[in-house]
Amino acid sequence: MTVFRIFIDGQAGTTGLQIRQRLAAHPHIKVLTIEYDLRRDASARRALMASVDVTVLCLPDDAAREAAQLAQSVGCRVLDASSAHRTVPSWVFGLPELVPTQRAAIASARQVANPGCYATGAILLLRPLIEQKLLRRDTVFCINAISGYTGGGTKMVEQYKNGGPAYVAYTLDFDHKHIPEIQTWGDLSTRPIFHPAVGNFDQGMLVFIPVVHEPGRSQALHSTLQQRYEGEKFVKVQGFNVIDPAGVPMLTPHGTNGSNNIELFVLANSTYPDRTLLVARLDNLGKGASGAAVQNLNLMLGLQEDLCTHLAA
Repeated sequence: MTVFRIFIDGQAGTTGLQIRQRLAAHPHIKVLTIEYDLRRDASARRALMASVDVTVLCLPDDAAREAAQLAQSVGCRVLDASSAHRTVPSWVFGLPELVPTQRAAIASARQVANPGCYATGAILLLRPLIEQKLLRRDTVFCINAISGYTGGGTKMVEQYKNGGPAYVAYTLDFDHKHIPEIQTWGDLSTRPIFHPAVGNFDQGMLVFIPVVHEPGRSQALHSTLQQRYEGEKFVKVQGFNVIDPAGVPMLTPHGTNGSNNIELFVLANSTYPDRTLLVARLDNLGKGASGAAVQNLNLMLGLQEDLCTHLAA
């Protein structure tokens, strides 16, 4: 049985820890670690990178750029979980469901950029509808979202251990780091407006995109998403105008935690036939980070795509 060697550079952060948890049971992957005192030693890290098949970067953006150069200097393939390379042309965007050819691109890539959590939801909602010209590329889309506090990394997790505010809106200056990848990979010609928030819960995420369109087009938006993601392992398009199978007219950010799944909703009201609410629900550390990273690793190594993408119960 083939076993591949993986080094997680930055394994102590929330994303790195959950990648390690998922890979602990992976039959084809062995995770190599670096001694604590050598975490910032470039020579030691370079030597470790030279000995593995893929280096996974779970670092702040500037550190990820430096680490990527280290890995490239020894010919090691790289999967970057930061936002440093998501719109860099020489890197492959690691969203397998983006277009039909994306899996093959990831599988053969030397450098793969894992998508952002919010961006994953927005892109999977918008891209097929833009491609089919059901929505205009030049629309200024207004995207709102809420995430569990683990999306803010180790520092925010520590802050919330002793309690925190129920709801905090942030990045109110129109300049969130996920906006460039949403615009690029959502195939938008106009920069979207994006306002995220953090809630007092650990994991889970909702991404909301209200859209205005030609009257009577809501069901076409839904059927287009259904057709695009039919047969996908991790993307589920809920029934048209179905919020909850039990009939409860409310959405919570929970329901996908620990998994690599994302649920897409198309919600409308016949009283207002020219508008629709698009919603994505995912785990910010699952399909939004660690689960997606393992999915990409499997593709890069030629393994079964869904191996260990979910956390063990």
